[in-house]
Amino acid sequence: MRQRIVVTGTDTGIGKTVFSAGLANFLSAKYWKPVQAGLDGQTDSQHVARLGGLSDDRILPERHRLNTPASPHRAAEIDQVTIDAEALDVPNTGEHPLVIEGAGGLMVPLSRDTLYIDVFARWRLPVLLCARTALGTINHSLLSIEALRHRQIDILGIAFIGDENLDTEKTICRIGQVRKLGRLPWLTPLDATTLRPAFAASFNRDDFMP
Repeated sequence: MRQRIVVTGTDTGIGKTVFSAGLANFLSAKYWKPVQAGLDGQTDSQHVARLGGLSDDRILPERHRLNTPASPHRAAEIDQVTIDAEALDVPNTGEHPLVIEGAGGLMVPLSRDTLYIDVFARWRLPVLLCARTALGTINHSLLSIEALRHRQIDILGIAFIGDENLDTEKTICRIGQVRKLGRLPWLTPLDATTLRPAFAASFNRDDFMP
């Protein structure tokens, strides 16, 4: 079965781009970031290509490249462009798996009227939730799970990122009734040579089958 997985997070800056890079490599998938906000330095697509060792043909072009590192709706307003959420259709990758990375958390606005989670609900693809293991993640994770369930979005599972915190991880999975897919530890150094074996040791490929 062709895999098309949406990777989202409980918050911004939790490591979901690193996770997406590892997952795209792990599944021999292509990668797509629909909206990139912030063009100074390395973009998320470039980051994924480097960390995942992905060739250029496995990185699909963003639909919107916005200059300001801000919420997409505000970055678009500053650039004087409009993000048409209805036009954000999932690219056809043939038989190739596809990893789609959102921005920040589920409630990040793409416009003054549309949130990222609204687009996910329209796509009807399985969503993988990334969560940090640090203090505060129980609340953020359970709220995200509840928001996904409220919109009847299929939750593939939850992937934790950071140092081991077994009680927190078990609590989220038990109360949220979601599968724990694994935990990606912090890596030093962080590059393709460390991410690939760490991901393979932390996750099972069969768990990512929708």
